[in-house]
Amino acid sequence: MLPLERQTRILDLLETHEKMLTQEIIDRVGVSGATVRRDMQDLAERGLIARTHGGAMHVQRSLTQEPAFATKSVRMQREKVAIAEYAAAQIQDSATLIFDAGTTILEVARRLAGRPLTAIALDLPTAQMLAVGATEVLLLGGRVRSNSFSITGPWAEEQLRGLRADVFLMGAHAADERGVSNAGVEEAMVKRLAIEASHKTMLLADHTKFGWRAMTQVCGFERIGQVVTSKGSSKLGWLKETGSDIQMV
Repeated sequence: MLPLERQTRILDLLETHEKMLTQEIIDRVGVSGATVRRDMQDLAERGLIARTHGGAMHVQRSLTQEPAFATKSVRMQREKVAIAEYAAAQIQDSATLIFDAGTTILEVARRLAGRPLTAIALDLPTAQMLAVGATEVLLLGGRVRSNSFSITGPWAEEQLRGLRADVFLMGAHAADERGVSNAGVEEAMVKRLAIEASHKTMLLADHTKFGWRAMTQVCGFERIGQVVTSKGSSKLGWLKETGSDIQMV
């Protein structure tokens, strides 16, 4: 197992369990104790985890700052693939889709690229991924955010107000009983307008995104037609009480 794979696995474990003993991490990662301790030290020095007596815990997520695209792209990868495969299978040819920014949505785009669809992309990587074969891609104009490559601002908002789509494939920074929330005000506004423009919104987010709240409210669960998430947590009982169609993959 490569160092990046080991460290991603450690981060995923601490996202799910919040705090673990070093021996528990060693057992779950399946490499030597010395190797795991070196990886934990590296992650701690980068500010991604905090060492505790006999173990480690995840660093509290920021309410106002979302991780960079490169960081998110290696997190919860197996879960993202499962979510993306399920979501892509629900999409009918000839549909008009709005693709949110983010790495989970990028995995959906990877599986839909080339199909006869109209795709409205809210970030650069997704637009590039989709622009093959029979897929028609529309890319919003606006400000491209550093490190995330999402498109925000008044230009993007004005274009969304004039569009109509069948499905909005939405990602999330965070979600709790009150609904979906986002670290950035501008991205939250773009998401709201995409919801308004779409007949149906599908929330695609792994289980680590649930159970906490970011700074800016996007919408309540009454605006979401379907939630597709991963099975990795036993703390999502409240999600079933929102009334949304929940699919755990």
